[in-house]
Amino acid sequence: MKVLDCTKIRIVLVGFVAAIVLCGGSAKADFTFGEPVNLGPTVNNSSSYDYFPCPSADGLELFFVSDRPGGEGAEDLWVTTRTSVAEPWGDPINLGPTVNTSSTETGPTLSADGLELYFSAYTEDAFDILMTTRPTRNSAWGEPVSLGSFFYVDSETLVVCPSLSGDGLELYVAMGHAEPVHEWSVGVARRDSRDAPWQAPVRLGPQINSWSCQGHPGISSDGLLLVFSDIWACSPRPGGLGGTDLWLARRATRDGEWGTAINLGAPVNTAFGEDFAKISPDGSTLYFTTYHHTATGEIDWATGDLYQAPIIPIVDFNADGIVDAADMCIMVDYWGTDEPLCDIGPMPWGDGVVDVEDLIVLAEHLFEDFALVAHWELDEEMGNIAYDSVGEYDGTVHGEPLWQPTEGKIDGALQFDGVDDYVSIPFVLNPTDGDFSVVAWLMGDVPGQIVLSQVSQAGRGNWLCTDSVEGCLMTELKGSGRPSSGPLLSEAKITDGTWHRIGLVWDGSYRRLYVDGAEVAKDAAPLSSLEDAYGGLYFGAGSDLSAGTFFSGLIDDVRIYNRVIEP
Repeated sequence: MKVLDCTKIRIVLVGFVAAIVLCGGSAKADFTFGEPVNLGPTVNNSSSYDYFPCPSADGLELFFVSDRPGGEGAEDLWVTTRTSVAEPWGDPINLGPTVNTSSTETGPTLSADGLELYFSAYTEDAFDILMTTRPTRNSAWGEPVSLGSFFYVDSETLVVCPSLSGDGLELYVAMGHAEPVHEWSVGVARRDSRDAPWQAPVRLGPQINSWSCQGHPGISSDGLLLVFSDIWACSPRPGGLGGTDLWLARRATRDGEWGTAINLGAPVNTAFGEDFAKISPDGSTLYFTTYHHTATGEIDWATGDLYQAPIIPIVDFNADGIVDAADMCIMVDYWGTDEPLCDIGPMPWGDGVVDVEDLIVLAEHLFEDFALVAHWELDEEMGNIAYDSVGEYDGTVHGEPLWQPTEGKIDGALQFDGVDDYVSIPFVLNPTDGDFSVVAWLMGDVPGQIVLSQVSQAGRGNWLCTDSVEGCLMTELKGSGRPSSGPLLSEAKITDGTWHRIGLVWDGSYRRLYVDGAEVAKDAAPLSSLEDAYGGLYFGAGSDLSAGTFFSGLIDDVRIYNRVIEP
């Protein structure tokens, strides 16, 4: 197999982009978290407390803490390995009596070369940070050495749960008191070189420590992203989703100030409680712990599983739902600057300059419908299945709608009779879980009908519909807890017998309606959330399938995104 020359690839890409006419953008580039995945029964013990994951730089070792049987003490350090990042994790191995004792070892953090392992040790009357080393990756760990003399702050302050930066010059820690337990904060110890002694840790500023109880920090390998959690034993930090939540803060440079911490939100944070997060050294994956629930639905703080979630760069700079030449134009326009819009590599949050590293990331996603959850092209020629081309949400056709292979706006379309034709789709998303967008093409001439709806207990799940008088685009998807947040109605008539591309966008605060690329309606005031719904979708009928809601006309190319786009 021929080996690709990355240098030549970079030169070709730069030349290609440089040939494009410069143009601008309007959206802010960022990153998002994909759906969390449980590491499975090989790694997790269902009856144990498995937590504090720490991946190696090459992604082939994952250290963690567990109180499972077969250990040396209350909670021990374990490691699971794999032969490549494409392979599953193997059976966990206890680090043995040289490292683990009859007490508790927790909070592992690994150096970039994989030869130094820092961790916390708890005994009945002492808290300490230790370091153990090994001469090679295949060697056994040596006798741990205490860092206590370097970490003395005062007689009442505890320093625990270390997280080592990629260059080995910063060690982020939790600083607090055994009593009262609600006084914890995130701090950092520094040293001038790998051979120099550690300085005493200092607490970070109010951007991080703005609440009474935060800790368990995880610093990214480039030192620009910090994740941490509120401590479950205390009152939860305001703005969380339930129990313990994960938060993050960013800074532009290693010596810059940390920005205001924000909640990671769904799908990472849930009501189950999430904690002990670490970012993989390549910035592609977030590892963390989710607590179990008891039979009565309460959080069981004594059990938990290890999870991972992908960290995904947002490369659709103009937020039109597809990564294409327009996005490359925008990157060229900001070439060599620190514009965060296009600074997407090598880590998903960028490195402070728009350069070849960012171009490589963009090239990997060219011509993708970014964050596209489901896409029904409706190009079938016959049959009772409307296939989802990107996901697992194939629809079932009801009634006798007509497949029109050549009459669609984009290839084929499905023609509904306005009487009993509709398509039912399995559950795709809950509107209250986060940002989303839905777009579709339609051609119809009868007002007061439903294009797309979701089954809901409240019966108000009509996402895209028209008013009964003028046939203008509207949505009946309402905000929760706000009686004044009724239907959102536009003045854009779409029942004129011609093709229109319509869209509904929820950005976490506002509902927006689009027709043919233009925003035609937006909430006058922000909403706290949307109504909760776990039902499936209907194309061409209302959420209760009542007479008069069935659509008459053609529907084509329905798409759902799990973020905000501008249709």
